[in-house]
Order: sequence, then C-alpha cells, then structure tokens
Amino acid sequence: MSATASFDLTSVRRGAGGRLLADYAADPASSRGRLIDEPASPTRTVFQRDRDRIIHSNAFRRLKHKTQVFVHHEEDHFRTRLTHTIEVGQIARGLARALCVDEDLAEALALVHDFGHTPFGHAGERVLNDKLASFGGFEHNAQSLRIVTELERRYPKFDGLNLCWETLEGLVKHNGPLTDRKGDGLEGSVPASTLDYNARHDLALWSWPSVEAQCAAIADDIAYNSHDLDDGLRAGLFRLGDLMDVPLWAHMLTEIRSSYPDLDDERTANELVRRQITLMVEDVIRESLSRIQKQSLSSVEAVRTLGSPIVAFSPQMDAEEKVLKKFLFTQMYRHPVVTAATSAAESILGDLYAAFFSGRGLMPATQDWTLEGLDEAARAQRVADYLSGMTDRFAIREHQRLFDHTPELR
Repeated sequence: MSATASFDLTSVRRGAGGRLLADYAADPASSRGRLIDEPASPTRTVFQRDRDRIIHSNAFRRLKHKTQVFVHHEEDHFRTRLTHTIEVGQIARGLARALCVDEDLAEALALVHDFGHTPFGHAGERVLNDKLASFGGFEHNAQSLRIVTELERRYPKFDGLNLCWETLEGLVKHNGPLTDRKGDGLEGSVPASTLDYNARHDLALWSWPSVEAQCAAIADDIAYNSHDLDDGLRAGLFRLGDLMDVPLWAHMLTEIRSSYPDLDDERTANELVRRQITLMVEDVIRESLSRIQKQSLSSVEAVRTLGSPIVAFSPQMDAEEKVLKKFLFTQMYRHPVVTAATSAAESILGDLYAAFFSGRGLMPATQDWTLEGLDEAARAQRVADYLSGMTDRFAIREHQRLFDHTPELR
C-alpha cells in the first residue's frame, strides 16, 4: 500500500470547512461538552474554539523561552518548546488529514501537549519530581492539565480554559491510557491532581484516546526525533559520518550523497531531516490505514475501546526508531556539553524551590501565589506551579536576584 493509499470512503461525513471525516473521527457536534456549560459559537466548532483558546493563553506564549534540549541563549537556530510545538502541530494536521479525522482537534492537542513542561526541559522536571516526592511527585502531563483547568486565569466565569472533554482526554492520555478499568495505574500511581479533576469530569482514564489524539502523540515523536538530530548536528555534538552507525540514517545519507555528490554538509543535514520526517509520516499513514481497515472501525468509541493504538509506526519503523533514539540518548542527551548545562539548570531550580518553599515571603504578593494558611503538601504544589510556569530566562533572573552566584548554563 502506498503512503497516500486511501480506504473505503462510502461512510464519511463533512466536517468543518467541508473536509471529509470518517465515522471513527471525533465529531465536534457530538462533543461530551465542557465542565462549565457555555453557549455554542455560531462560527467555530468546539475543537476550533479550544485551539484558539490554547494559542491565546499565557502558557502558550511562555513556550517561546522554554528549552527543548539546549538552553535558550546558546543559539537562535536551536528549537524551543514553541518551535517544537508548531512543528508537531504541522505534522499532526497532516496525519489527521490523511486519516480523515478532525484536523482542528489534532492541532489543538499538538499545541497544548507541552504546557506543563518546566524551565530547562526534563532537568527541571526531575528537580520538581524529587522535591514533591512525598506529595505524589511532579509529572508534566498532569501539570498541563492543571494549567488548562485551573492555573490559567483569563475568563470571568471560570478558572482555566474550560476546554471540551475530547481535548482534555487527549491531553491526559498523550501516552495512552493511565489506568485499567478498575482504576489502578498502569505505570505506577496516577498523579493526584489528575485524579482530582477526573472525579469532577470523568475522562475515562482507562481507554485509548481518539485518533486525533494519537496523531498528535506520534507527531511529537516524529518531530523531536528529526529535530534533535538537526540540533545535535548544528551544535557539533556529532557529525554526519557518525550517523552511518544507524541503519535508517545510513540508508538516507547514501541516497543523498549519490544524488548530490557535491552537496555541502549543512544542506545534506537539512535534506536528511526532511527525508526522515517524510519517511516517518508516510510510514504512520500506511500502518494506520492498514489497522483501520482490519478493525472496520465505525465510531470514535470503537477507537477508545479497541485496547491498542490505531495510529502507530510499522513494526520495522518502530525498530528503526528505537535505534536512532538510542543514538540520540548516548550522543546528544548524555553529551558532556548537555549534561554540564543540565547540572547547572538543576542547581538553579533546586535553589529556587528551597527559597520559595521556605515561606520567607519570596513568592509574588498576590492571592494566587500566597503560601499563607497552606499545609505542607499544598505549599509544595503551589511552589511547583509557580516554578514550572517560569521560562528559562525568568528562572535565571530570579536566581540572580536571590543568590550571590548563578551557575553558567554552558
């Protein structure tokens, strides 16, 4: 089957803008609604409204100055959380279009998926998870849910963004179901904040999310696999010749050099990244269409109760991806340049947590951030909420304000 192969379209409907939607697509007209009821928009579907609310939020703007892998001031051409998010959105829409599901929901989920990330990437998340270990830990997907259901303060009638059920479902299940049908966590305990919200607005934590959510999740994998390769080459952490140890890259590099023997390294790297994205996207489309045909899916509920993902890499590409992830882990994420910056970042965020948690009045003097009257667990969560919302550069400035010496993130 070719990457652009189609399937039986005899039972499709028209979505927003006249686009074809398959029966298994999420239908904005049949949404399970919002926690707080709102009048319908005369011009936008519920998924389009969610996407727009996400884009106009404070959390979305903060992604501009949050690290993907490298610290923000190293070089303008490295990815930030914002540029990564935009790239994920583009890939997610393309996948959704090819699978005849709702592009607006897929895009909304791509745009919101990194809201809960701390400053300094996963280094910051490790610090907060350690500091909150006695209170259930810290997990960025759970923090994303807190942001869009509680911490954003934009509307007069509710806290958060009051997103619809399908958007929240896809957000919390970014990596698949969280529990079994009995409510037991599939990979350890489910964050308390997620369970608290779920008690008010049941997100069916045991089921798979929609095809649109699965498109956003795998688009995230495709984007960071390809663009971490690009950033690693730009930073000189490894060279094109090193990539010959990875079969997927070796094959593409051989083809590029055969077609363009005089191409310089920069354009060769750009062509490699472009081909990798195309190869992975087309593989996902082929594999997903094959799974859809085999399952004869007739509704979005059939997707949720299937027990396995519909949107996925083929077995061969899945194996190839694991090899390149291993290369990036050893050659990039554990490179001395990156680990040195990581160590400094962890020190900065650890210092800030201790200072703010001390209760010496260092948090902003507003009702939203006061620690007065809170027990230890609530105080820890509020400090974590404040710190996780910081951009890299704001965290650095706060550390410089409070401490005599701030480590260099280089």
